Amino acid sequence: MSHPIIDVVRLPHAADLPLPSYATEGAAGMDLLAAVMSSMTLAPGARMLVPTGLRIAIPPGYELQVRPRSGLALKNGIVLPNSPGTIDEDYRGELGVIIMNAGDALFTIERGMRIAQAVIAPVVRARWREVAELPDTTRGSGGFGSTGS
Repeated sequence: MSHPIIDVVRLPHAADLPLPSYATEGAAGMDLLAAVMSSMTLAPGARMLVPTGLRIAIPPGYELQVRPRSGLALKNGIVLPNSPGTIDEDYRGELGVIIMNAGDALFTIERGMRIAQAVIAPVVRARWREVAELPDTTRGSGGFGSTGS
């Protein structure tokens, strides 16, 4: 399997932080770190954009998906409200992570904290074709909950 190369510019506020990396050999996501200059507190129900201090160039035909960390969600109620977030191959600004505190206590974001995961994924682009009718299926137009709990 080929390994796409992601060019990265480390901004001054992330100069001492490591680049994203896989925590284990079988990990799908790379940890993204908070490049905050000082601790930031997030109140219950609040959200903020946390900088990573990285600008990236994603190879053509790929996207970078930003996903929550399960430990932060379970232990602290920290979620990414737009999960998974998509970083397009043509975006060149700083990578930021929108974090929301869905828990019931204040949450402190520290410099270098692992705040999210980044998954590189291939992108398939589609074209729309307007038709007069769609083929029938067993499910038909059954919507939410129509196939069981």
